[in-house]
Amino acid sequence: MVFVVNLGRVVFAPLLDPLRAALTVDAAAVGLLASLVWVGSAVPRIPTGYLLTRVPRHYVVFATGTTLTAATALASVAPGIRALQAAAVLIGAAGGAYLIAANPLVSELFPSRVGSALGVHGTAAQLAAVGAPLFVTAVLARGEWPLTFRIMAGITAVATVLFTVAAWRTDLPAAGTEDRNLLRAVREQWRLVLAGVVMLGATGFVWQGVFNFYPTYLAETKSLSESTARTVLSVVFGAGVPAMALSGRLADRLDIVRYILALLFGFVVTVLALTTVSGLVAVVAVSLVLGYVTHSLFPAMDTYLLGSLPDRHRASAYAAYSGTMMFVQAGGSYAVGFLRDAQVPFDLIFRSFAGGLVVVLAGLIVAHGMGRLPRSARS
Repeated sequence: MVFVVNLGRVVFAPLLDPLRAALTVDAAAVGLLASLVWVGSAVPRIPTGYLLTRVPRHYVVFATGTTLTAATALASVAPGIRALQAAAVLIGAAGGAYLIAANPLVSELFPSRVGSALGVHGTAAQLAAVGAPLFVTAVLARGEWPLTFRIMAGITAVATVLFTVAAWRTDLPAAGTEDRNLLRAVREQWRLVLAGVVMLGATGFVWQGVFNFYPTYLAETKSLSESTARTVLSVVFGAGVPAMALSGRLADRLDIVRYILALLFGFVVTVLALTTVSGLVAVVAVSLVLGYVTHSLFPAMDTYLLGSLPDRHRASAYAAYSGTMMFVQAGGSYAVGFLRDAQVPFDLIFRSFAGGLVVVLAGLIVAHGMGRLPRSARS
C-alpha cells in the first residue's frame, strides 16, 4: 500500500517537463501542480487524526486506497492543467490520510522496535520513488502521459484489495483505542509537535523545491540530457532505499535529537555542494549523498514522534505534527517555479534556501544546548 501511495506523491516530478510541453503551460503552473500534491497531502492529516479517534486504523487505510484509485483514474482523463491539478490534490489527500493512519498502525504492531518497523515501511515507499522516473520514462516511450495514471489506478486497486484481505486475517493491536481526544493530545505534547514541525517543515520546503525540479535543474544547469537527468533522480531516490532501513535501526539506538540535527546539517552541506559540482560523476556522487541523508531523516523523525508518544496521544499528536509540517513544506515547488519564471538561476535559489536552513539549524542547536528541545514526549 505504501508503495502505490508514494508513487502517487512522487510521479509528478519526472512528469513536469513532459506535462509542460504537452499542456503548453509555464514552469509556475507545473510547479504548482507538484505543490498541490503536497498541499493535498497536508489538508486531511489533522482531520484524519480526529477520525482515528473514532474509526479503526485499517478502515482509514482502505478508504485511502479507494480514493487514490479514483484520483489516479481522474488524472488519466484530465483534459487540461486545471483538471490535472484537481486530481493532484486528491492524490495527495489520499497519501496524506494513509500515512496518518498507517504509520501509527505500524508502530503499534511492533512496539519494541518502532524505528526498524518504520524503516521497513519507508523502504517500501522509497522503492516507488526510485522506480518513478524509470516508470515514467518507460511509459512515455510507449504512449502519452495519461497512460501513467491508468496503470497506477490499476495497481492501486489491486493493492487495496490485498491490504483489505490481510487486515481481515490479522489480530490487530488495541493500542489505538485509548486515543480519543485530539485537542488534549496536542495540548499535552505541543513541544514535541512544534519541534517536529520546525525540523522537518523547513527542510521539507527545500527538499520539495529541489527534487521536483531535479531533472530540469540537471538538464539546464549541469548540461545533462533529459533522460540522464531523470535517471539521476532515480539515483537520489535509490540512495534512500538503504537509508530508510538503516536509519530506522539507528534511530532506535542513538540519541535521537543529536542524530536528527546531524542529518539536517548533512542535508544543508549536500544541497550547497550540488550547486558547485559539475560533470556526471560528481553530480551522481553528490546525488547519492543527498538522497541518503534526506531519506534517513524521515524514519528518524517518525521514530522521534511515534516512538515516544503514549498510546492515548499517538495518532492525534502525530496527525497535528504531520499536517502542520506538510503545509509548511508544500510550497517549495511553487516557490522554485515562481522564481524560475522570474529568471532567478537555479543555483542562486538553492543556495538561498540552504542559507535559510542554516539559520533554522543554528536555532535548533542553541535550543538543544539550552535544554529547550524536547528529547521525547511528555509521559
